[in-house]
Amino acid sequence: MKKVLVVHYSQSGQLDNVVREFTRPLVESDDVSVTFENIKPVEDFPFPWPFLTFLDTFPESVYLDPPPIEAPGVSGDENFDLVILAYQVWFLSPALPMTAFLQHPVARQLLDNTPVVTLIACRNMWLMAQEDMKQKLTELNASLVGNVAMVDEAGSLLSFFATPLWVLTGRKGPFWGGLIPKAGVSEKAMVDSERFGRRIRDRLRVKEKVSPDMLRGLAAVRINEGLISSERTGKRAFRIWGRLLRALGPRGAWQRKPVLVFYSVFLVAMILTVVPAGMLIKRLLSPFTRKRIARQKAYFSAPSGD
Repeated sequence: MKKVLVVHYSQSGQLDNVVREFTRPLVESDDVSVTFENIKPVEDFPFPWPFLTFLDTFPESVYLDPPPIEAPGVSGDENFDLVILAYQVWFLSPALPMTAFLQHPVARQLLDNTPVVTLIACRNMWLMAQEDMKQKLTELNASLVGNVAMVDEAGSLLSFFATPLWVLTGRKGPFWGGLIPKAGVSEKAMVDSERFGRRIRDRLRVKEKVSPDMLRGLAAVRINEGLISSERTGKRAFRIWGRLLRALGPRGAWQRKPVLVFYSVFLVAMILTVVPAGMLIKRLLSPFTRKRIARQKAYFSAPSGD
């Protein structure tokens, strides 16, 4: 009997739906035992988000400063053949509850010398969050053998409007008579994610352990090369502003609020001007940078492959 642990946290419920479809072949298999570990913050995060509460979460997110969580249901003494870490992306970083789990003593025991598959559901910018995740897994002596990134169906431009409306109102849309499409991962993509569970199930059956080539050929990730530099620029900006806000006080401190209001204006201006300009320049230069872009895509798509 092969044993799989699924660690997850979903604020809106979308990631729970993804996890259910993704793991269905494993759960229904007679020769695989699946344990679900739902991360529970001591003080849970609201959904929908109040606007300033949402912004006030980004300094701790980008600095991986975890909130307290309840003791996990697993002890750390168990031996799993595979661990699936299902997480959201907050401000180009792993969501704080997942960050908290990765820094919990139980995670150090569970993930030591253990294969890990990461499962992401987010808007469309996940590269820098996965870089943080890879660093944490290295520190924990875990082995990343696969990554699946499921992104919003609205696309890069329209999801910039659709996702914030969902996050702040709790409604996926569509909005304004369909001018802004429905936010979130499509139902079809969720159902189709079962193919990853089937591949994992089959690999667990026929081999002693899973390996990094396991999810190749299944379109597990798609790299938008136009967003690579935008993510790097955004991450640097988040860290600069985050350092300032952390110096003003902890999350929830009133001293942060005036700066957060100013920052929200700055952020929107940057996304509407700097990001499109960067993408345009990158597209114009693409004939001269094809080899470098190919190397970047190969790096960020590993181990599952683009």
